[in-house]
Amino acid sequence: MLYNSVTEEILEKIRHTAGTANVFVDDESLEKYAQDETEDLKYRPEVVVKAETPEVIAALLKLCNLYNIPLTPRGGGTGLSGGALPIHGGILLSMERFKNIINIDTANLQAVVEPGVITEEFINAVAEHGLLYPVDPSSKGSCFIGGNVAHCSGGPRVVKYGTIREYILNLEVVLPSGEIIWTGANTLKYASGYNLTQLMIGSEGTLGIVTKIVTKLIPKHQQSVLMLAEFSGNETACAAVSAIFRAGVTPSALEFMERKGVEWVIRYDDIRFDVNPGVEAYLLIELDGDNMDNIFQDCDRVNEVLEAFGCSNVLFADTAMQKEELWRMRRTMAESVKSNSVYKEEDTVVPRAALPELIKGIKETGSRYGFDSICYGHAGDGNLHVNIIKAGMSDSDWKEKLKDGIAEIFKLTTALGGTISGEHGIGLVQKEYMPIKYSEVHLGIMRAIKSVFDPNHILNPGKIF
Repeated sequence: MLYNSVTEEILEKIRHTAGTANVFVDDESLEKYAQDETEDLKYRPEVVVKAETPEVIAALLKLCNLYNIPLTPRGGGTGLSGGALPIHGGILLSMERFKNIINIDTANLQAVVEPGVITEEFINAVAEHGLLYPVDPSSKGSCFIGGNVAHCSGGPRVVKYGTIREYILNLEVVLPSGEIIWTGANTLKYASGYNLTQLMIGSEGTLGIVTKIVTKLIPKHQQSVLMLAEFSGNETACAAVSAIFRAGVTPSALEFMERKGVEWVIRYDDIRFDVNPGVEAYLLIELDGDNMDNIFQDCDRVNEVLEAFGCSNVLFADTAMQKEELWRMRRTMAESVKSNSVYKEEDTVVPRAALPELIKGIKETGSRYGFDSICYGHAGDGNLHVNIIKAGMSDSDWKEKLKDGIAEIFKLTTALGGTISGEHGIGLVQKEYMPIKYSEVHLGIMRAIKSVFDPNHILNPGKIF
């Protein structure tokens, strides 16, 4: 697809549309918005626009269609799949000024929020009303809720409470043509034609730009217990995961961490934690509720399972500070890995009973291709983040052969009944692997949907396909 460049004439029209104070072409801005958290990739836009209303976005999209200019929407810039990279230049549309929590409706357990609100700020705001929005990615302190919607992001607590798809009731969306629509209704049931709300979730800014989000909320439990279980091997730790659910316990979080990842976090973030000899893997298990007796009964059942799978020790976090320290260890793992080595992060997901076979296959693939890996993630969902470490691979093998190793991991993931991304999305860096999971018929349907919404392919082009 060929696009036109932003000429001075077009730039003046952009300034007239969005306001001169909201349009940036200086080197500092273009560099800042040329990258997100995806490896070391960088693509400079020709112009950055910080819009403030849906109407401005609508006018910009009409302008882009008229002059064949690509437009790439961007949230908090925390993405890991390159979804917000302006690979064809054009306009980078930042959503950072859409930062209002419009309404928290305690009667209907709903909220209306703009997409530029930081996820953790929204979680804290509803918590003040005794309510819970449980979608909490590791980057919750900096990611935008709009980006979470665009990438169908998850987090530790969706294992009990459900994914973001279960909490988005309705969306205000600016379509690529410039029309503004609401995709559904502010109701818990919806059986009125095609569900465009669900179609928009996870579409990575390729079908429309979300400008308002109606979320479902639930009452927040007041009590919780956090356990850290130690294992001598990855596979036994992963095998214990599905057994916990089969024992009749649904944790509010169940996370897996490898020993090396914990060691890197300790060095990176100065966390006080002793790594015991012989321990190779950990499960971080949270149980919540309103009755501590019931929670402790669940703890006993979990302990029985852990013992049956060779758990060598269980640490209970006794204080809020200890809980925060353990969660900080898990949440900073990605940053720790990134700071230590050249790496690529993949986002596999399988039925949780298949986790032992998945992690075994990942390690075997690494041995064949010469790369190391650090795995961690939302084990309760079967969602394993695979951080591939360059280790002893030559530069040429890293550049040329690594993609074959990644393809093998995705083939295994698919064979186990899983898919190639659980919450990070496809974006730019995963699109070449889509045929591993999807047939040409399936991909053709997706492309056709894209063309219906965006016939000129001006909105976030070059992503997913």
